[in-house]
Amino acid sequence: MTELVDDGLVRCPWSIGSQLYREYHDTEWGRPLHGDDALFERLCLEAFQSGLAWITILRKRPAFRAAFAGFEIAKVAEFGDDDRARLLADAGIVRNRAKIDAAITNARVARDLPIGLDELVWSFAPAPRPRPATIAEVPATTTESIALAKELKRRGFAFVGPTTAYALMQATGMVDDHLEVCWVQAAPHGTDSPVTFRTQVSARDSDREE
Repeated sequence: MTELVDDGLVRCPWSIGSQLYREYHDTEWGRPLHGDDALFERLCLEAFQSGLAWITILRKRPAFRAAFAGFEIAKVAEFGDDDRARLLADAGIVRNRAKIDAAITNARVARDLPIGLDELVWSFAPAPRPRPATIAEVPATTTESIALAKELKRRGFAFVGPTTAYALMQATGMVDDHLEVCWVQAAPHGTDSPVTFRTQVSARDSDREE
C-alpha cells in the first residue's frame, strides 16, 4: 500500500486508510447525486458490499461497470440466463448469485416504476441538520432510512435494508455526515449540482484497507 502524504487537511477518520478512500471522500461522498441510473448503481454497489470492506468495491468498481452495462437500468433489466452465467464467471466483480439476481431484479423494478428512481429515493431526504461533531454521533439508521427501505422493499427491491438505505443517503448527499472539522465544505441544500456519477461509490467509517 502506498503511503499517504500528509497534506495538512482534516478529514473524516474513515477516509485516511487509503488513497482510494481519500479521493472518494474529498470529491464524491456527501455531494448531491441525481439520475435514475446513478441511483441504481448506488443501490447495486451497496448490496454487493454487504459483508465486505468498501475498499473491495472501490477496487472492483470499473469491472462492475463493465459487467453491468454501465448500470443502465434499461439494459440490466433485460439481462437473462446467459448474463447471469457471465457475471458468475467474472472474477473482476463479487460473484454472489443472490446479489447478482438482486441487481437484475432491482433493474426491472426500477424500469417499471411509475416515477423515476431518483424522485422516489430523494423524496425521503430529511431536512438539513448540523454536521456531527464526532463519528459517535453518526447514526447507522434513521427514521427516514427505515422508511425508505420499507418503501423500496414494498415495491419489490431486494437487498435494501435500513442500514444500506442510510449509507445510500450519506453517499448521495441526501444527508451530510462529514464531521464539523472536516475540510470538505457542505454542498448548499437544494442546489442541483450533482457530482459526476461515473466516479461514485460509498464508504463507511468502519472499513479498513485490505
